[in-house]
Order: sequence, then C-alpha cells, then structure tokens
Amino acid sequence: MAFELTGNPLNDISAPIEELSESFNSTLVFDFGNGVGITQYTFWMIIICAIVLGGVLVGVRKIKVVPEGKFAGLVEWGYDAVRRNMGEGAIGHGYKKHIPFIATMFFFILISNVIGLIPGAKTPTGTLSVTFALALLSFLYFNFYGIKAKGGWGYIKSIAPSGLPKPMVPIIWFFEFFSLVIRLLTLAVRLYGNMFAGHMILGIFAIMTQFFILDLISFANPAGVAAIAWAVFLVAMYALECLVAFLQAYVFSVLTAVYVGLAQSEH
Repeated sequence: MAFELTGNPLNDISAPIEELSESFNSTLVFDFGNGVGITQYTFWMIIICAIVLGGVLVGVRKIKVVPEGKFAGLVEWGYDAVRRNMGEGAIGHGYKKHIPFIATMFFFILISNVIGLIPGAKTPTGTLSVTFALALLSFLYFNFYGIKAKGGWGYIKSIAPSGLPKPMVPIIWFFEFFSLVIRLLTLAVRLYGNMFAGHMILGIFAIMTQFFILDLISFANPAGVAAIAWAVFLVAMYALECLVAFLQAYVFSVLTAVYVGLAQSEH
C-alpha cells in the first residue's frame, strides 16, 4: 500500500488504515452483470479448494506402506496427526468414519489461513460468511450423527445429562440446548475474529513501518529511525500470525471432533 505524506501525521496514518479496513469488504472480481459475480473471497476459495483437492490426489497416488517422496510423507503425516489427535483422541470409538470430514475441514482452513498471509491474497476465513458456512457444516454434521446414533427423540432427550432430578431437567435442558445452538456462532466468530484481527494488525504494522520510513526519507527526521522497530515488530507479528493460522485450523477441527464425540456419547 503506497501513500504520500501530507505533513499532517494524523491524516497520514488514518487514511491508509481506513483504506486497509475497506480492503476487507467483499468486492466482485468477475462481474457477470446485475450485481452477480465472483467476489475476491469466492475466487480465493475456489483456488484453495483446487489446492486441497490437488494436494490430496497427488499425495494419495504416491502413498505406500513406506511413503515415497517428501510431499507424500507430509500428506500422510498430516492425515495421521488428524486421525490420532482429533479422531482417536477426541471422538474415541468409531472415529475412523469421521476422519475424512475433519481432515478436509482442517486442511481447507489451514491452507486458507496460510494463503491469506501472502501479500495480495485474500483468505476466505477473513470473511464471516465463509466461516459461518464452515461452522454450519460442522453443526449439521455432528447433529446428524448424534441423531443417527440415538434417534431423533433420544438425541433431544440426551441434550440434558442423565441422572438429574426431574424438576431440574427442563431447566438444565434449556441451558444445554442454548449451549448446543451457540456452538454455531462461536465456531464462526472465533475463526473469523482471529483471522480478521491478525490481518488488520499486520496491515497496521506495515503502514506504520512505511510511514516512518517515508518520514525519515522526506524530512530527514530522526524519528524515522522508529521504522526499524516497527519493521522488527512486523516480522514478529508475521511469525505469530503463522502460528495463529495453524492454531485456528486446529481449534476449529478439534472442536468439531469433540462435538461429534459428545453428540454420539451416552451421558
């Protein structure tokens, strides 16, 4: 993001930050007319779906008893990590049938988050509509298997823990049902909030670094040396955001696995 100094520090900083904030708005990159088209988030989502699908197909073709090649080994290692940590660890008995869904969610979110760290790219998880859609898929998935395991009425009754005094059942059931429904919102908002905030912070640090560099060049102002500190902070925040990109994919996927396990368990 390039900008010129006007001599008013407040305007010099606020203008690019406002432009940065607006850059997160959904805009059409392919307009088919009448307001119908493909937004930048949909565009990148298509690319990421192709990357995930291509990576899995290529990796599976090369997977053997002893994987050949670093890429095949990486794919198998990632899948095995999902199987052990999110499947076997969080779901327990009968976890194997859920691994394809959970692994797909994990790798899609992870690659989306990582792609968003590339300058000029847009992460689909940086918009609430995409994270809500992912959360809705997760919500429908674990409720479906809960109903499949216990039956419709059995699943409804199981929302309240067993062994409660009868007068307490309706009250506890209501709060447990509310907690169940709110999972949809928390899954969506947690992922969106972390990715949006992280990218905003990176953008602001980049703006401040550029601002002080221009200040140093334009006015030979010793305060421009602060650009070095801002650049160091920017690198540190970028490294932290790489970690957050992985953690948010892990948290979303492992929570989905936990919810699947809870939906099917007898409690």
